Amino acid sequence: MSTNNRSNNNSLPFLLTGIPGLEALHMWISIPFCFMYIMTLLGNSMVLLAVRLDKSLHEPMYYFISMLAVIDLIFSTAVVPKMLGVFWLDSRKIGFEACFIQMFFIHTFTAVESGVLLAMSFDRYIAICNPLRYATTLTSSRTIQIGLLSLARAAGVMTPLMCLLTSLPYCKTRVIPHSYCEHMAVVELACADPSVSDLYSLVVATLLVGTDSVFITFSYGMILRSVMRLPAQEARLKALRTCGCHVSIILLFYVGGLLSMYLQMFSFGLAPHVQVLVADFYLTVPPMLNPLIYGIKMKQIQEGIFKLLGKLAGLSISQADKNQSDVERGRHSQKIIYPILE
Repeated sequence: MSTNNRSNNNSLPFLLTGIPGLEALHMWISIPFCFMYIMTLLGNSMVLLAVRLDKSLHEPMYYFISMLAVIDLIFSTAVVPKMLGVFWLDSRKIGFEACFIQMFFIHTFTAVESGVLLAMSFDRYIAICNPLRYATTLTSSRTIQIGLLSLARAAGVMTPLMCLLTSLPYCKTRVIPHSYCEHMAVVELACADPSVSDLYSLVVATLLVGTDSVFITFSYGMILRSVMRLPAQEARLKALRTCGCHVSIILLFYVGGLLSMYLQMFSFGLAPHVQVLVADFYLTVPPMLNPLIYGIKMKQIQEGIFKLLGKLAGLSISQADKNQSDVERGRHSQKIIYPILE
């Protein structure tokens, strides 16, 4: 009987509160999140189109940037639409399965992004420290394999975690004091001991993110060492500029993630709405800023986007010219067929 009750409870939906204590301001709070989501869609889509259409960008470094853009699009779309539904429509219900699917996407693509950032640091290490081996070491097919390996690694370690979490009985309140299905907020609703899933998630986070960050630090340490040995100052500055955007994205990802995680684990006396807002901004700000960082710091991406915009503008102008020509031809034929009208 107890088992049946537990299974019945696990089939019931959860309720998202949005920003606890700030429900009256949800409409105003939704404005920056909506703006950031639109900018995320536009910016990352523009980067993908620029890399896809500009053949000069068909290189491993830009393929990795495209992977980050895809991750950001999936990451944001998994969270923000439902968040805006809570803010705008008070659509607080989220199905049991949908909640854990959302959580799976968040955790999986966080791990995928960590793997891609590691691959990007390796790419810059080879390009700067062993430039003669770059073309043979990082081919296009190998770049795609690295991306797929990062995805398989993330999905492989997150699937057991989701199995552990969904097997827990959730017979307490169904209210999640958050804007999305945040891992720790959901686990607190379980009425069984979640120590196994907690231990697993801690080990996975330490091994994945910890190992990746150590190798990234090592790679950029070796890069910095090689750059400082370059005889020409201009060459040193060029190499540092090339790595600058990658380092900015890495810091944004890891520092933001650690801040969000620690605030969820330890309140530090902060109000609940501050903790939730920090977590929400972590999921929405980096996906919006990443394409802006590429555009500001990488001349090649800038040129690719400008080419794309130029093509789109050219198509619009040529279409307008075509429409004008069609009108003129229509008028000319009208003069020929119906000269008496003139």
